[in-house]
Amino acid sequence: MSTTPSGAGDRLVQVGAIVFFVGALATLVTVAPLFLGTDPFPPVAYAVCMLMGVGFLIAGAGLVRSAWVSSPKRAANRV
Repeated sequence: MSTTPSGAGDRLVQVGAIVFFVGALATLVTVAPLFLGTDPFPPVAYAVCMLMGVGFLIAGAGLVRSAWVSSPKRAANRV
């Protein structure tokens, strides 16, 4: 078990990674009928693929928040 405290944006990065991988799985499932020669999925299925971008943005926001909180200028103000 880790005793290090979690950073400000760690939870956002974790959630962003999960959302990204759900979108990636949806993309693989949506593209499969194109290669298998079956009927394509309805447009709603393609909208779920956009979760890849949403997850990427959430994780990026977590990284920016972590960097912003731990910046030297803000650390000097806390002391």
